[in-house]
Amino acid sequence: MQARVLAVANQKGGVGKTTTTVNLAAALALADQTVLVVDLDPQANLTSGLGQKPAGEDASAPLTVFDALTNDNVPVLDDYLSPTSVPGLSLVAADGSLAGAELVLAGLERRERRLRPLLHEARRRFDYVLIDTPPSLGLLTVNALIAAEAVLIPMTCEYYALEGLATLMATLRRVQATFNPRLGVAGVVLTMADLRTNLGQQVAADVRNVFGGAVFETIIPRNVRLAEAPSHGLPVILYDVRSRGAEAYQTLAMEFLTRTRGAAAAAEGMTQRG
Repeated sequence: MQARVLAVANQKGGVGKTTTTVNLAAALALADQTVLVVDLDPQANLTSGLGQKPAGEDASAPLTVFDALTNDNVPVLDDYLSPTSVPGLSLVAADGSLAGAELVLAGLERRERRLRPLLHEARRRFDYVLIDTPPSLGLLTVNALIAAEAVLIPMTCEYYALEGLATLMATLRRVQATFNPRLGVAGVVLTMADLRTNLGQQVAADVRNVFGGAVFETIIPRNVRLAEAPSHGLPVILYDVRSRGAEAYQTLAMEFLTRTRGAAAAAEGMTQRG
């Protein structure tokens, strides 16, 4: 069975993309899945949130995602893998050089497909690959969408939650039509929720009305431990396993596994019938 490759994307900033990538990946790994996370955001918060230093500070560090995007040689996955504090969870790190990647990529051949070769071997070696994307719909995000088979969309339970989603969905359709016809939506994760307020309840209801069953039942609450954990270089499940944030991401991981396994079984059944 090949890895399920997911881009965690939403062009709106501050919706919990990196938090969801780190903590969902950690919860999956602790549920005995092998997981690779790829930091495709120039801010490199995924990298630092997993306790990794910038590559420039360590001459023996693995190559970064920028190297993979800009090198015309076929990448050897082991040259890019960094271990993490979570057994079964590996990282392809980013550093400051990724900030100039859009300009560099603009002048390269196959500029929209530069990430795919790195993940070719990863599909055979991991159960899941999660790609953390920047808050934009530029070449970095497009590379993630072309390399992925589905998109996981974090969305806050706030007034502007649906703002810009039409643009994201239009981009997904263009990528489907031009580069990646198998690209789908893995689901929508409601984040930073405070359902004690009328606003939080109304936004959650609106999102479910728009996306229906694509919205995960698990809702990620606002939680101070989720905000603190990155400064310690740890997923929240290792920082404070009893926190509401850790419990929510463990529950999300179980729901995620149920969904993806069910989808895989359905696809296999369709293939056999065909």
